[in-house]
Parts: sequence; structure tokens; C-alpha cells
Amino acid sequence: MNNQSSLIEVAQLGRLVGLKGELKLHLHCDFPEQFKKGKQFQTHKGDVLEILSYHPAKGLISFVGYTEREMAAKLVNTILYTTPENSVRDCALKEGEFFWFDLMDACILEQERCLGKVSEIERIGTTDYLVVATDEVFVKQGLTKQFYIPYIERYILRFDKNTSVVYTQDALGILENS
Repeated sequence: MNNQSSLIEVAQLGRLVGLKGELKLHLHCDFPEQFKKGKQFQTHKGDVLEILSYHPAKGLISFVGYTEREMAAKLVNTILYTTPENSVRDCALKEGEFFWFDLMDACILEQERCLGKVSEIERIGTTDYLVVATDEVFVKQGLTKQFYIPYIERYILRFDKNTSVVYTQDALGILENS
């Protein structure tokens, strides 16, 4: 796989379950269908793990070469990564949907003014938040260098993937009050 800076975090392995090396899978993505037998993921340590089995209803996963409890114990708390290319290939998007990585560096546009660019996305509870690096024009006015916009209809009008622009309303108010 690629170097870690171009990888996307998709899951974390939790506690051991049973005697056959199964681990609890904690998804950090919206696409559980990518976890199939034979699929490979890179770990935060640079290792590559191949899925032996995945039981979505139970949230349990096992990997080739880690079928004994003692071996699988070494994988507890491991973070799994994939590439954007694999995500595009393996994850079915519905009309109007997009990946988080599509939003990275997108301009936050409100009333024809760029408030900043998306630097990160955080999920807090069930809501996704765009972490915005504030445009230098606003920073020079004494406003914060970074602010959060909840990705909900109240603030996000639409995202144009082709132009990499997020059209917003009332996000300027969030910036001014941050």
C-alpha cells in the first residue's frame, strides 16, 4: 500500500473475543461492506493484514496468520487504513454522496466570500464537523485561525465536488463567535 500520509483511517481493532483470534471491529467509516474476506488493510505500524473472516452482525473480524488467541492479542488497538483508490473501488456511493477525503481543502463559501478551507473532519457523537482553517483575511481581522462547522442542513447548503466548494449559510456567524 501507500505511505501512511495518503491513507484513510477506517477502523480500530478492539478486544479479543473467543479462542479463535476474533477481535471486535470498531468502524471509523460509513462503509462496512469493504471488510470482506481477502481484503487487505495497512496498520498504523506499517504492517499489512488480510481479512480471514468478518461477521458484521457481531462486529467481529479475524486475520490470516492470527487465528490463535495469543497471536491475535498483538492486534488489539491496531488502527486499520486503506487508500482513497481502494475506497472509491470498494465502497458504493449513492447519488449525491461523497467521501470525506473529497472535502479536504474545499473552500467554505458564504455570500461569495471564502471563509477558509476544510483542513480536517471530526465526528462528534453522530454529527460530522468540518474543521476549517480560517482564510488569512479573517485572521488579520482578529478572528480565530480555526473553527468548526457542523455538517447539517442548518449550515451546509451543498458541496460541489467538481469545484471543491462547500456552500454555507450562517457559518460566518460561527467564525465570528469562535
